[in-house]
Amino acid sequence: MRKLRRVMFLKLARFMRGEKNIVPCIISAGTKIAGNITDGDVIHIDGHIEGDVVCKELVIGAEGRVNGMVEAKSVELYGELNGTLKAENLFIAGTAKFIGDSVYKTIAIEPGAILVGKCAVCNGNTGNE
Repeated sequence: MRKLRRVMFLKLARFMRGEKNIVPCIISAGTKIAGNITDGDVIHIDGHIEGDVVCKELVIGAEGRVNGMVEAKSVELYGELNGTLKAENLFIAGTAKFIGDSVYKTIAIEPGAILVGKCAVCNGNTGNE
């Protein structure tokens, strides 16, 4: 039920911003990618990425893992991220493990999350609009 509410919230937020139906790019569990993803719109990662990810919205699922730099307007982390992160809105779930440095405008961290590294608030634009 919680996942359904989150999906509905994201759809409503996109509708309010005037965005059309955006189909996310899904990298499924068991998929491994070595390389960078640039200029993505909405990306959901349940697989493993060895490289940098630049997009508007990023969800790293509970089985997802990214080793590299992440830059996005909105990031939801349920899995594992090893590297640097730059985002306007950052959500780290209780199932997440984040090792690295982050710069963000807003952050929410659930109890149980593992966070190792430096965190800094950025008052400027992250450059992903």
